[in-house]
Amino acid sequence: MNFFIGFLIAVAVGLTGIGGGSFTVPALVLIVGLTAGEAVGTAFVFAGVLRLIAAPFYLLGKHFHARYLWLLLLGAIPGLLLGTFVLRLLGEAGGNPVVIILLGIMLAASSSVTFVPRVQNPGFARKNLRWLPWLALPIGVEAGFSSAGAGALGNVLLLNYSEMTPPQVVGTDLVFGLVLAAIGGLFHWKFGAINSLVLGQLLAGGVPGVVFGCALARHVPARKLKLVVALIAVFAGVQLVWNGTRTVLANRAAAAVKVAARHQEEKWRRPAVLPEK
Repeated sequence: MNFFIGFLIAVAVGLTGIGGGSFTVPALVLIVGLTAGEAVGTAFVFAGVLRLIAAPFYLLGKHFHARYLWLLLLGAIPGLLLGTFVLRLLGEAGGNPVVIILLGIMLAASSSVTFVPRVQNPGFARKNLRWLPWLALPIGVEAGFSSAGAGALGNVLLLNYSEMTPPQVVGTDLVFGLVLAAIGGLFHWKFGAINSLVLGQLLAGGVPGVVFGCALARHVPARKLKLVVALIAVFAGVQLVWNGTRTVLANRAAAAVKVAARHQEEKWRRPAVLPEK
């Protein structure tokens, strides 16, 4: 099962740069059964390896924008360190379903901009370079906190608010996500929040999957690639909202059961009152 999960996610990463964290963390928590902390750490390393393999395919084709990459990293790296620190501070509560829901809403809403040409502004990044680090800061925070968002949100930002072509966006965002995954994965490895067995199984399917995705991207026209990127991002956002909502409802149900059990226990422990004669 983990082999197929790794393969499918890797194809998406190779084709669009999206999915390393947005798909992997929910899959590891809901299907594999890892804790939130282990899922985030394992997804970080998994995504880093996939992007390390995929990046040369785009760099050799010169699908890459060094200046935008530097500006994005300038804001995202401090955010990543902050998000990782918060995750470690909260322990396993780092997978807070409310945060996952908010990320999903933001991702789905921002990705929908691709289908509304009036809202797009291809010249924004070129005219407002000083804003890119500030826009990348919350992306870094979310990536450090949940391992999701670096590929998807970075892709959406560059796809709709820069003059780059879709292949350039994917290539730039892959390197962007690679740097964040390398730094974040190093921190999580130090803290021991990585499941090596699951990671190996994911990579067994992920390595051939990412190569297949990169090869497939060469045969997808730019406009169709842009739509594919947007659709996958919207799907990832909806998936995160769905998974987060299910977790919230499950947590509330479990809390209600505990409260009812506590009340029942107190009722049985309460001494019986004998009727007066």
